[in-house]
Amino acid sequence: MESTQEIVVKEVLPVYNLNAEQEKKEIVRHYRALMRSLRPKLKKGDRELVRQAFEMAAEAHKTMRRKSGEPYILHPIAVAMICVEEIGLGVRSTICALLHDTVEDTDLTLEDVEQEFGNEITKIVDGLTKISSVMDTNTSQQAENFKKILLTLTDDPRVILIKLADRLHNMRTLEHMKREKQLKIASETVWVYAPLAHRMGLYNIKTELEDLSMKYMEPENYKEIARKLSETKRERTRYINEFIRPLKEKIEAAGFQFEIYGRPKSIHSIWNKIKKKGVAFEEVYDLFAIRVILDSPQEKEKEHCWKVYSLITDEYTPSPERMRDWLSNPKNNGYEALHTTVMGPQGKWVEVQIRSKRMNEIAEKGLAAHFKYKEGTNLEDRFDKWFGQIREVLGSQDTDGVDFLQDFKTSFLAEEIYVYTPKGEVKMLPTGSTALDFAFSIHSAIGSKCIGAKVHHKLVPLSHKLRSGDQIEIITSNKQKPTEDWLKFVVTAKAKTKIKDALREEKRKIADEGKYILQRKMENMGAAYNTHNIEELVQFYKVPSALDLHYHIATKLIDLRELKEATLYGDRIELPKPKPQQPEPVADAGGIKNSSKKDSELIIFGESSDKIMYQLAKCCHPIPGDDVFGFVSTGKGMIIHRTACPNAPQLMANYGHRVVKTKWVKNKEISFLTGLRIIGLDDVGVVNKITNVISGDLRINISGLSIESREGMFEGTIKVFVHDKEELDELVNRLKSLQGIEKVDRLDTESVT
Repeated sequence: MESTQEIVVKEVLPVYNLNAEQEKKEIVRHYRALMRSLRPKLKKGDRELVRQAFEMAAEAHKTMRRKSGEPYILHPIAVAMICVEEIGLGVRSTICALLHDTVEDTDLTLEDVEQEFGNEITKIVDGLTKISSVMDTNTSQQAENFKKILLTLTDDPRVILIKLADRLHNMRTLEHMKREKQLKIASETVWVYAPLAHRMGLYNIKTELEDLSMKYMEPENYKEIARKLSETKRERTRYINEFIRPLKEKIEAAGFQFEIYGRPKSIHSIWNKIKKKGVAFEEVYDLFAIRVILDSPQEKEKEHCWKVYSLITDEYTPSPERMRDWLSNPKNNGYEALHTTVMGPQGKWVEVQIRSKRMNEIAEKGLAAHFKYKEGTNLEDRFDKWFGQIREVLGSQDTDGVDFLQDFKTSFLAEEIYVYTPKGEVKMLPTGSTALDFAFSIHSAIGSKCIGAKVHHKLVPLSHKLRSGDQIEIITSNKQKPTEDWLKFVVTAKAKTKIKDALREEKRKIADEGKYILQRKMENMGAAYNTHNIEELVQFYKVPSALDLHYHIATKLIDLRELKEATLYGDRIELPKPKPQQPEPVADAGGIKNSSKKDSELIIFGESSDKIMYQLAKCCHPIPGDDVFGFVSTGKGMIIHRTACPNAPQLMANYGHRVVKTKWVKNKEISFLTGLRIIGLDDVGVVNKITNVISGDLRINISGLSIESREGMFEGTIKVFVHDKEELDELVNRLKSLQGIEKVDRLDTESVT
């Protein structure tokens, strides 16, 4: 068999490559490693099928190379390897992974794949081909493509699992891409793919995708945390060993078979803690988690996990607020575990996760492991229910691409809460759900007629945000109808879709009145109510559709007296045409270019800034030296954002075609407004010390200063004009060195203005 493979590989390698023999050996080595990993799952005839897929892919990609210069075939082999080793998929998925780029990038067609491998594999390859173009087009097309993915996902979840493997390998090899491509791919990854991996139960892949995204989007912060983790590794290992020792003795004495070890938290999650809690790296207490993995029979798992929890909390005091019981209520993606945070030696809080080997495999391999263990459990119901909810929303979803992605994220990729009906039935909803979301989750008719709710027998408004453990009773009225305001506080896609449907139906009824008014008006004029005349009116009044035209007439937003300007040609009307709008320009260093240009030019700020029309984003206030990108907005021209801006992932993932690469050039003539938040001990003369450093030592202009003191501490906000990031960094370091100053942070929000 191996000799056959070698012949095939020799045939498909490009003849122009000087290291052809070496590359051939490298490809065969990777392929053999894949076959070794797949060996336990191979049945009769499978080996030949996989080899056939490999040969087809190698032949199809024979002239192609990746940005790194390596033969392209190494990418599908690597994706297949991730599917087998890290996700736990089998032979069919391996074949699909090997072929996943062939239909899109080569002369191979879906018909060729179907002829060789049949309908099941063809459908998955087709789904993977559709996904590839999702984020690269305009938003309306993006919505349709994303719907296609999700329809395929609900039909066969392997599509999304293989796509996640493909994305993971692309992220692992992203250093060979151009900077703007890195930012776009990293943004998409953190915006859609990492949450999707989390939702499919692939926690390790989700974590790695987030870390790799951060590596490219916020390289400085990533390197800083990685460096500090590396520096504290020995100290952490010593502490983990000290923490584990007494637990190991107790659990062994109780007769359990188990593993116990410490695992560092991801760089991305540490960074989120630093930002959310406003603390320094040294103050993040849970830099690692302790895992206890029990080798228990399935019927004894819960009992054993609780016994081990009891042994741990006998040794260390638990924090009641940090207890998470996912044994009694597993997550929708099948995740089961007990999480607790306890006070360890030296007064440090430590997170401990307790689960069985089966639970651990589901936590690491997600959906693939779930199918392995589904017999005798209700996990399948949870996944099927989730897929069913997606199908229901897709059936009537007609919003634009960005709204669709946003609704999908908040409804299906968010963390969940568990709430109860008055009869005690459990309902799972995304975090942030309101009483109205709960009403729609029970039934569309109940949601539409909802006028209020009772949470634990206490009356609450429709917008009341629910928490895990709430028991809710819905109050309805036959006179109630959905209103536009409801869309402002519901988060589930089902609620949003049903409200929009009801509003649309209501709009149609009102529009019928407007249609009647228009028909009579046109009859009086001697004009016909026909398609040509309606299109004329739609253009003249600048409304999106005939429905909007009729609706605006009924609600008196359109005054038909303007029809006096119409000219009649028989029964056809002609109206003055509105002036055509100019296409929105894209600014660049050489002046103004049309937005249809495929590759936007490099923007240079500073010396040539007088040639560029741009404004700085108020959400992140970039200054020279920051890593930035240009965003062509509708109506506001070019807006410059920091790549670390809270809105950057959404903008780059959803509107990649509007993002323009940018670079600063030093120009000490221009000053930029930015802000700092300072926290410290409230001491006499503290303001004087701060202003002396800013105005006296560094000669930086202060735009505004506010200080509030309370109980011996002060918090101040200072707005200053600096020339670049270098100057700001020097200011921050000087302020931090002052006695009594605890913390100095840059303001990233609109509070700067």
